Amino acid sequence: MNNIKNKDTGLLIQRISIGTLILLHGIANLTSDYLFIKNLLNSIEIPEFVAYLVFIGEIIAPILIIIGLRARVASLVLAFNILIAILMAHSTEIFTLNPFGGWGIELQGLYLFGAIVIFLIGAGKYAVSTTSKWD
Repeated sequence: MNNIKNKDTGLLIQRISIGTLILLHGIANLTSDYLFIKNLLNSIEIPEFVAYLVFIGEIIAPILIIIGLRARVASLVLAFNILIAILMAHSTEIFTLNPFGGWGIELQGLYLFGAIVIFLIGAGKYAVSTTSKWD
């Protein structure tokens, strides 16, 4: 028995908030031609063209999540993208607190766990597609 009221509205808000915030971040990276990511990759001797894969995780996946089309798959892509970002750019902050007492990677954590929630629960009924197990 499902006693959760407004579950689908909550999922819609979750999808829109996580998707929009990551999309804005992705647009900023896109407009800088992924310079920060290219420099990071160069520093560990990974070809900088790999930086363009971030486009999938920060532009394509968030759009799919927002509209609710294959949201589970898109959220897996997003979660993987964020996990790699944490490991590459924020690994020294994982076990730290910020100056305000919050987790050193609280924003990245919210994105990561928000994407995992979407994967586990799905897009809900307020989505472009609701018929696939990947919605």
